[in-house]
Amino acid sequence: VMTGNQIQYQSKISIQTNKQTTMSKVTVSLLDYGAGNVRSVRNAILANGYEIEDITDPSQIDDAKVIVFPGVGSYQSAMTVLHQKGYIEPLRRYLADHTRPYLGICLGMQTLFESSEEGESTDDDGGVGPMAGLGIIPGPVTKFDETQMTVPQIGWNGRTPHQDSPVFKYVNQQDDVYFVHSYHAPIVEQNKDWILTSTNYGGTRYISAVQKGAIVACQFHPEKSGQTGLNFIKGFLEAVDNGTITKTSPLTVDLTTKTQLVKRVVVALDVRQNDSGDLVVTKGDQYDVRETQTDPTNTTPAKSGAVRNLGKPVSLASRYYQEGADEIVFLNITSFRQGVIEDMPMLHVLEEASRRIFVPLTVGGGIRDYTDPESGQTWEALEVASRYFRAGADKISIG
Repeated sequence: VMTGNQIQYQSKISIQTNKQTTMSKVTVSLLDYGAGNVRSVRNAILANGYEIEDITDPSQIDDAKVIVFPGVGSYQSAMTVLHQKGYIEPLRRYLADHTRPYLGICLGMQTLFESSEEGESTDDDGGVGPMAGLGIIPGPVTKFDETQMTVPQIGWNGRTPHQDSPVFKYVNQQDDVYFVHSYHAPIVEQNKDWILTSTNYGGTRYISAVQKGAIVACQFHPEKSGQTGLNFIKGFLEAVDNGTITKTSPLTVDLTTKTQLVKRVVVALDVRQNDSGDLVVTKGDQYDVRETQTDPTNTTPAKSGAVRNLGKPVSLASRYYQEGADEIVFLNITSFRQGVIEDMPMLHVLEEASRRIFVPLTVGGGIRDYTDPESGQTWEALEVASRYFRAGADKISIG
């Protein structure tokens, strides 16, 4: 503490002069290990008014004020990359005493556990077993029983609270959140003091969020859970800023109450280029999307040539999101006519949509192997899909 201007350095910076206080928000260190779509997590943090610093070197972990780890992909791939980049030991040090703020999302939660069935590792004696994790939380990560339920779980489900936490300051208990996963963290005696919320799926109650001290993690995707998810991230970062993140208290848990998947409203938008080269939302009959007009002297419809224009993709999708859509699907019905890798307008649509829309975004159309007729260069369908994921898509539609 410094006298005079009364400058206090805590988890936030508070500059107090003449009884007027200005807060400087903490900078978020984002751990993106390079798999899948984390654009929406980045946009959700920015939407809450926080700046981001990307972690590109292990030394940044030790210096971080708060880490957000939006894990996407497979457990084994994530742990392999974390090892290759030298992040494992710095992360373990950062998380060791539970006092340094951390938010793990999906795989960012699962890697906190001791191991996962989604991968194998070899011990010092040559034995093969489940892939080892960071070992911060006791217990394994296991796969849902495919004989008892549909795997993966995809959709909106609820949460049963086990602790009262400031991260839910702006979240109503009845608000559902978005899940997409095949593996889960079972509740065992050794990890019960970590459980923040639990969720039911197919007869299984599993851990859907954890918190101990300043470590918070969730199996659901707040960046894809609409305003509820944005409020969850806001509650976490605000609690880090004001120093209340560790102020939790246990709750009496009613295990007779079960959560369940809820029905969704999925909006599908047919998108194609008009004659000016602009992407528009359109609708047609058997792919006939051009306006027609009838000659007064002839009852046979005549083609006018103009592509039916129902609005711009991002603005129309944003309106549906604001009106309560749970998922937005963009079907690019003209991408088969051109080079999909060079289909930059659709990539730009996804990038802009992910800045405004915080529910799952699906894209379909033209996801196939492609050879450029001019250069002869060939791209596989997986490379095309990867471009869409990096641009902001959460799922792709093929067929």
